[in-house]
Amino acid sequence: MDGHVSVLLDECIENLNIRPDGIYVDGTLGLGGHSRRIAERLSAGGRLIAIDRDTTALERASEVLRPWAERVTLVHGTFGNIRGILEEQGIPGVDGVLLDLGVSSPQLDEAERGFSYRMDAPLDMRMDRSSGKTAADVVNSYPEEALTDILFQYGEERYARRISRAIVAARAEHPIETTLELAELIRGAMPAPALREKQHPAKRSFQAIRIEVNDELREVKDVMRDAPDCLNRGGRLCVISFHSLEDRIVKQAINAREHGCVCPREAPVCTCGFVQTLRSITRKPILPSPEECARNPRAHSAKLRVAEKV
Repeated sequence: MDGHVSVLLDECIENLNIRPDGIYVDGTLGLGGHSRRIAERLSAGGRLIAIDRDTTALERASEVLRPWAERVTLVHGTFGNIRGILEEQGIPGVDGVLLDLGVSSPQLDEAERGFSYRMDAPLDMRMDRSSGKTAADVVNSYPEEALTDILFQYGEERYARRISRAIVAARAEHPIETTLELAELIRGAMPAPALREKQHPAKRSFQAIRIEVNDELREVKDVMRDAPDCLNRGGRLCVISFHSLEDRIVKQAINAREHGCVCPREAPVCTCGFVQTLRSITRKPILPSPEECARNPRAHSAKLRVAEKV
């Protein structure tokens, strides 16, 4: 797997409580690190549905998973459509769902994908390169106010208005076409104190544009709405998030299914009709160990939340 290290790998496998004859979903196949560990634990009666919207990931992971091909089904799709995918596969319920949210390492590391602010490439950022708008479409066609909202909401960028104003001014002269062109434009729009920060000045803006291009937060909302209903009783939902926007959606969705009763506390019985469907396995999210963070810097911001179907 080209030295790729899956984040919180042992913690995910432990918390999935894998049964050899169970049915599991890896909604974010990537390079197949998590899927491989799941497939290794399945017997001939078990099954893994591995989903990814990136056809390149599916092609590469198919080689990694070849020894377990008889128990693995690869699906080109989005995890937000988990209900539809399982219906197409004729699967009424599964025993575990794993989601490793955000962008995958190859997408960041391969310049031509256009995700990186450190390597020059056409502005793309699509996880599924077969369809949809590109980062260039967003940067060159969105109104200034819409760009400001995206940078502020999805990137939590303090200087969103300054950056969007600079983008609109630059594209009036000629289209913004490459990653480094955009990164330098962002750098030039930011005040001196911001440029002294540890992280790259374009990091938050690139994250925001990537989220918009791939509609990532809607996908997370969709899967958190539907995945619990796809679980068999006792099945586990394991979700790794990498920034506060994702984690907030995951946390709130689990909480709504665990503590969703809206009756007054003094009410003797529940009359709102709430039925608990999830139980949190840990009170707080599981974080990577210092050792894992030292081995894999991308693990630093990871949080794993685990819930069980009741």
